[in-house]
Amino acid sequence: MKKLFLVMIVLVLFFGCKKSSTVYVGNWMSASSFEGIPRGNATSFVIGDKVYLGMGFNSAQTNVNLNYYLQDFWMWDTTKDFWTRLPDFPGQPRIGAVSFVINGKGYMGCGYNGVTKLKDFWEFDPATNLWKQKADFAAGTSVDDKSRYSAVGFSLGNLGYIGTGKGQNDNYMRDFYQYDPSSDTWTQIASMGGDGRMGAAAFTYNGKAYVTTGANNGLNLIDLWMYDPSTAVWTQKAKLNVNTAWTIPRSDGSAFVFGSKAYVCLGYNSGVRVDCWEYDFTGDTWTKKTDFEGSARQNAVSIVVNNKAYVATGRSGNSFYNDVWQWKPFDAVVVGD
Repeated sequence: MKKLFLVMIVLVLFFGCKKSSTVYVGNWMSASSFEGIPRGNATSFVIGDKVYLGMGFNSAQTNVNLNYYLQDFWMWDTTKDFWTRLPDFPGQPRIGAVSFVINGKGYMGCGYNGVTKLKDFWEFDPATNLWKQKADFAAGTSVDDKSRYSAVGFSLGNLGYIGTGKGQNDNYMRDFYQYDPSSDTWTQIASMGGDGRMGAAAFTYNGKAYVTTGANNGLNLIDLWMYDPSTAVWTQKAKLNVNTAWTIPRSDGSAFVFGSKAYVCLGYNSGVRVDCWEYDFTGDTWTKKTDFEGSARQNAVSIVVNNKAYVATGRSGNSFYNDVWQWKPFDAVVVGD
């Protein structure tokens, strides 16, 4: 009987340990909040040690002239840790815009104003804090559906790129266009592989661009595509699918590169998400990291500045956020820090 009792204890301890939750690497630390109206679907970019954030949506706002769509614009001085409101964006308020930086200037365009999808495109000069309208997205190309909402944008070298998204005719797009600021012109390049999509995530590393996830006709996606500007070719990489138990498609997630790894987190798939995944460029592999420690959300912005990575703002249904969280991928989890 004593031997049987000891065996039962060992089995209980063994299976009890098996059920314990896995501890993943990485820590999310609360930072100083964004000082503007909480919002989702904002757009942001980084120039030097300054972060610029604006536009977006908050259904709790009562300014009927804006119809809940925002056009305020803010600058975060990360060295002094304070936000300054800049002159409002002079174009239409919007959500789902795309942005990137080339040669010290910010570029932003497209999106949705609550009535129509947009194609206007603008340049921001941080020396004057002023916007200048440039050639409309895809101007001069043969594409018919030039307006675009919930697309992705990025820059490689001295050129910018916008692609995917939902067109004016509600088509899910996979086409891409290259912007040259020196001539203020757009040129169509090879379309991305896979399905057309909206709400995808994009990041750049070592002179190449990567686009992943998104939604097509209600189906959330997990594929990852790399664009090499030297060959103008898209190549499929490892899907965001670790095994049959961890298939994690999503749309409206956040993506950024920190150090030599990329991270995809948050987003929407049958509800808002908190999970975070690390992509290894060398091994072409995905690894699960510590879940985001703030409220689950979609349509947040991701920021990398002064060798620090952040996720800010976002929405969950009719809840809108102004919190900012710093990501420390190599630290142990500290709950509530």
